[in-house]
Amino acid sequence: MLLKDEVGMLQRVPLFSGIELTKLKLLAFTSDRVSYGAGQILFRQGDEGDAAYVILSGRAEILVDSDRGPIKVAEMVPNSIVGEIAILCNSSRTATVRAASQLEALRIRKDHFLRLMKESPEMTIEILRVLADRLSHTTADLIDARSAK
Repeated sequence: MLLKDEVGMLQRVPLFSGIELTKLKLLAFTSDRVSYGAGQILFRQGDEGDAAYVILSGRAEILVDSDRGPIKVAEMVPNSIVGEIAILCNSSRTATVRAASQLEALRIRKDHFLRLMKESPEMTIEILRVLADRLSHTTADLIDARSAK
């Protein structure tokens, strides 16, 4: 895929939509395009958080470990980002991400991701929105689960 095609894909990701074109070109150039078959693991819960992934095509399942085995807590679609929490918190992965179908993603290394956040307040604000939305959904799911008991 050409660099301009990857930049075009990044522009469709809400997280990057407000970032100037030159920074998106640099991000696309310094990132790795990766492919996974259905069932392949992008990363496992507990792994080091060394990169974030922008899903370009396909779907990914977010799984967390439990006493009864892995529990699917979410499914991510194109233009979504996964893996950013471990980068932002400087911690290990909070979940396993597995390709639910053939999946293409852009792997953004931790240092590039953090530099872009520092240089682009618009991206930082959008990340806060994404994380707040996830927290809101998780809280609602937790309330539903506790109410069902």
